Amino acid sequence: MIFRQITHNDLGCASYLVGDEKAGVVAVVDPRFETNVYLMLARYIGVSIEHILETHTHADHVSGHGRLAAATGAIIHIHRDAEPEYEHEPFDDGWELELGAVTIRAMHTPGHRPEHTSFVLTDTARSSEPWAVLSGDTLFVGDVARPDLAIEKSEGARGIFHALHDRLLSLPDHCELWPAHLGGSMCGGPGMDMKISSTIGFERAYNGMLQIADEDEFVHQALDKLGPQPPNFQAIVELNKGPMLTHGVDLLALAPRQLELKRGQGALLVDVRTDVQFDDFHIPGSVCIPLTRAGFGSKLAWLADPDQEIVLIGRDDDDAQRAGVPAIAVGIRKLAGFALGGLTSWRLEKRPVDRIERETVEQLHERIERDPGLQILDVRDESEWNAGHIPGSLFSCWHDISALPSGLDPDRPVAVICGSGQRAATAGSLVQRFGVRQVIHIVDGGVPKWGQLGHPLERVRTPSRATAAAA
Repeated sequence: MIFRQITHNDLGCASYLVGDEKAGVVAVVDPRFETNVYLMLARYIGVSIEHILETHTHADHVSGHGRLAAATGAIIHIHRDAEPEYEHEPFDDGWELELGAVTIRAMHTPGHRPEHTSFVLTDTARSSEPWAVLSGDTLFVGDVARPDLAIEKSEGARGIFHALHDRLLSLPDHCELWPAHLGGSMCGGPGMDMKISSTIGFERAYNGMLQIADEDEFVHQALDKLGPQPPNFQAIVELNKGPMLTHGVDLLALAPRQLELKRGQGALLVDVRTDVQFDDFHIPGSVCIPLTRAGFGSKLAWLADPDQEIVLIGRDDDDAQRAGVPAIAVGIRKLAGFALGGLTSWRLEKRPVDRIERETVEQLHERIERDPGLQILDVRDESEWNAGHIPGSLFSCWHDISALPSGLDPDRPVAVICGSGQRAATAGSLVQRFGVRQVIHIVDGGVPKWGQLGHPLERVRTPSRATAAAA
């Protein structure tokens, strides 16, 4: 039997190549947009890719089913309820695909999306018992899927509850669990683990959401921990349901003069270098989203306007061009080009640059003592803010900064803080873009470290479930 997991580290996605070496045939499950990895792996093993299976219409990344089908002639299979526009063979619950001695059985597990299907794998050369399940976006290692990307979220949560308890948990404990996402993906909750696999038995015993036997309580817990919806998920769904997408986006090299022209026309300049390099110097008005950190594509999707051109800026040409891959993977296709020669060319022509100060949490406390009027902007998620924030600080979640945050005086220094310094890097570049003259990027920690150092924190009291129900 052939079984390979292929991960997309930036998006936290996992796809699979499954088949039978003796039969010389394999299927690819949930292919990512960059499909060369599957073609090279199949060639190395000496097998033919003849089938493409989708667990569902993905909402967080662009599928590679069109490119892979065009390259191999493979048949695309997806549950009948998906109703895509591209050529495919629909299946129903219980459908089976035989690849030599390997059997893939469709187990309809709706909730995350109505068409969502898990695939149960059996190696008949060894046993008639299923040895693994590709759980897609229903059950993850340590958590379960979010229910709000297709239907009303309470209805979706109830669908996931039954998909788990009536379907997936009917599999034997020894059955291996291989999900479509790892920790960090926006398709699951905060409990998702970075571990690449588990077993049904282990998750049954230790996955907190699977310990909840009451359906209403499960729905409450699933909705209570929901993060904000990815801003471009509907656009990605439409791309994945529409005609087969086979082409990427060519990135045009832009000399500094053309880059300046694009900036004047309103293009979003995205600097993909490290936050340290950005803080040292950057093109005025550019936004810091380091490519070296996981989640580059997702962060870019939060900030990108569908009608706005994007220019990528790296240390060099290769750096910027590599950033185009995760950008395209999340459905961003209006890429105007990249900065030819990176920031080196810009500086050689003596064009203007901006800078951002860097201070640690310890230095922030000292600075506040010197300047009690220092403005502090907390850019974490609302749940983190509610759990504890620096007294007197202002709040604006980093991905909601589309103008100067309310209450900020652009003529006075602003210290931007998050939980670690990563989100503050992007947020600091945004508030500078919107007019703050002096930005201080708090690094090497954030609000949690402030509390650990013994400094005061304020909390926002949220009503209990009982109080909320009574209201």
